[in-house]
Amino acid sequence: MTAPLPLKSLVVFDAAMRHKSFTLAAQELNVTPGAVGQQIQKLEEWLGAPLFVRSIRQVAPTADAQAYWASIQPALSRIQQASDQLRLSQSNEVWLSMPPTLAAKWFAPRMAAFLTLHPEVSLHLGATTDLTNFDRDRADLAIRHFHGNDPQLQVDLLYTDEARLYCTPAYAKRIKLKSPDDLVRSTLLNTTILPHWDEWLAGFSRLGPTQIASITRQHFDQSALAIESARHSQGVVLSSAILVEAELRDGTLVEPFETMRLPVNKAYYLVHHKQANLRPAARALREWLLTVAGAERGTIKARGKQVL
Repeated sequence: MTAPLPLKSLVVFDAAMRHKSFTLAAQELNVTPGAVGQQIQKLEEWLGAPLFVRSIRQVAPTADAQAYWASIQPALSRIQQASDQLRLSQSNEVWLSMPPTLAAKWFAPRMAAFLTLHPEVSLHLGATTDLTNFDRDRADLAIRHFHGNDPQLQVDLLYTDEARLYCTPAYAKRIKLKSPDDLVRSTLLNTTILPHWDEWLAGFSRLGPTQIASITRQHFDQSALAIESARHSQGVVLSSAILVEAELRDGTLVEPFETMRLPVNKAYYLVHHKQANLRPAARALREWLLTVAGAERGTIKARGKQVL
């Protein structure tokens, strides 16, 4: 009677093939290189074919090993994915991804409210400028600043966006900022998320293209750095309102031209894979985020009517 297929050996073989190293496979599996070698030998004996050529300090897969791995690896990946989904479906963990500035400026002050409401949830926050790939990355939900169109994603609006001008009261006084034309004496702090100074100045000032192009500019790949520079009176910044809430509350930043806000074709959206079956913890976080954002949008709208 044929011995059963050594399934544990298949897992070890897969790791060894991916790393092309018994040592690296051992590190991934948290075992010794000798244990990896023993499992590979066990699989070779069952198959009746050598899978690796051993030499001093290195191993190399045989042609049979390459062909065998190409055949079984997709099935191993499906088994791993199905196992992870079942295991995680029973957990109270949730992975949320968003841009670093949004995480620090908007989510961090609100996070305690969610965890107080759901103390059983273990929240994993990933702050990154990279777009989440739900087929590859470990993420249940993500917040993106984009146009809102992606057929593979469930997309829910959190906040619309505008490019609003902010600076410190001291900086406004220093450059005698009374009208947008006075920005010709400023330093423009430019960010990759709202790189709209030319449009803002063309729409709200009387400056010509040559004058606009001549204004000093500093460029930042993260909004938090530009906001911090503005907070230290190093220039004026175009930012989303939700990223400068704390600075506006404590008066370190002001909005000199509250009626001059440039609409943009992007907004903040909560997204997840359309085909994802969200775990209870992820559903709870999604519902909480949508509720909080909806209430805040309503407050902002009511405040705007009072101003009018």
